[in-house]
Amino acid sequence: QVQLVESGGGLVQAGGSTRLSCAASGRDFEDYAMAWFRQAPGKERELMSAISWNGTNEYYRDSVKGRFTISRDNSKKMVYLQMNSLKPADTAVYYCAAGWYLDQGGGREVRYNMDYWGKGTLVTVSS
Repeated sequence: QVQLVESGGGLVQAGGSTRLSCAASGRDFEDYAMAWFRQAPGKERELMSAISWNGTNEYYRDSVKGRFTISRDNSKKMVYLQMNSLKPADTAVYYCAAGWYLDQGGGREVRYNMDYWGKGTLVTVSS
């Protein structure tokens, strides 16, 4: 069982930066890939970024490539999402999740299944 708690959301100006943190508790944190999803008002939840259990593989949705960076610290059971050059379109509730993902490459949709979810943190980007 893994419990996840996000923090770091808030109001940010367009072009600014912020870092989200996800604190995990429970056993077996290192067994899971970790991911950040977001859900904008009126839209479905989408996978934004993911990182393998040992941090050697990262995935980013095209819309955030070059702007967002995911990282993890297994010794602290923490996952981070550094978000730079923020846009109003990045406004959403951001969720941390633990599970697995498969980046098939070649333009194919990433596959994933998440076993545990945090409750989310709101990021609002003002124009």
